[in-house]
Amino acid sequence: MRVRVLGSAAGGGFPQWNCNCPNCDGVRKGTIDAAPRTQSSIAVSSDNINWLLFNASPDILTQFQRLPELQPARAIRDTAVRAIVLMDAQIDHTTGLFMLREGKTPLNIYCTDMVHEDLTRGNPIFNILGHFCGVAWHPIPTATSTSFQVDGIEDIKITAIPLTSKAPPYSPHRHDPHEGDNIGIRLEDTRSGKVLFYAPGLAAIEPHVLTIMHQADCLMVDGTCWSNDEMRTLGISDKLSLDMGHLPQSGPGGMIETLRPLKAARKILIHINNTNPILREDAPERLTLKQENIDVAFDGMDFTL
Repeated sequence: MRVRVLGSAAGGGFPQWNCNCPNCDGVRKGTIDAAPRTQSSIAVSSDNINWLLFNASPDILTQFQRLPELQPARAIRDTAVRAIVLMDAQIDHTTGLFMLREGKTPLNIYCTDMVHEDLTRGNPIFNILGHFCGVAWHPIPTATSTSFQVDGIEDIKITAIPLTSKAPPYSPHRHDPHEGDNIGIRLEDTRSGKVLFYAPGLAAIEPHVLTIMHQADCLMVDGTCWSNDEMRTLGISDKLSLDMGHLPQSGPGGMIETLRPLKAARKILIHINNTNPILREDAPERLTLKQENIDVAFDGMDFTL
């Protein structure tokens, strides 16, 4: 199973267009040791020919151009993307679907009932796509005992893991959370038995989530904020990291503490907010992660399980 990080940043990317925090200002001016990043998405393949896309960020066209394998050019119009799996209905994970509207066949999209509801009512992306290529919706079951496979992705078994979270701000049930608003994904290569757990939005380490994390050979998990009050300290927002549905890395019960006892061969933080000091290669926070054997995802990161 090959995994390609198409984008590694949180919503807004890095640098964010209107942000002048030390990170964004520094990367624009070249005064800090950090690389720009697009908004989070990964692509997975079992044969390097057919690909499964996880989330469709607003940066999707740039991301596709950086991975030539996604355009096999077997016909005048073609793509190697067999299906798209949506982890939630957030704007930074779904609006890239608009950029894929030119096809003649409906987009194969896998998402939960709740995400489907948000994308037909609260933010009717699916309805709009109906005037272009259309959408072939495949419901994702949220029972952790139920797995599924995508046609054309023969050797990867997929299991959705429901996560505690909020629906997007535009959702009609924003303040009435439902199972399926946000999921993690367990991917198993049925040939090697290797397991990837991907969860870019992770606010709470519930028992069933921890069980899956213990099973994984590779963990790609929420890296949004270093500290819970990161945005507040910078004067950007009154919201805490946990208020936004993201477990901070540092502090008691944080992601570092959670990952420390797990036996996964690789532990990777993804969906990194522009304010997070781990974006700086020489930051003391990066040294802390290195000592904990935790990697920081970057656009173009590519590995095989």
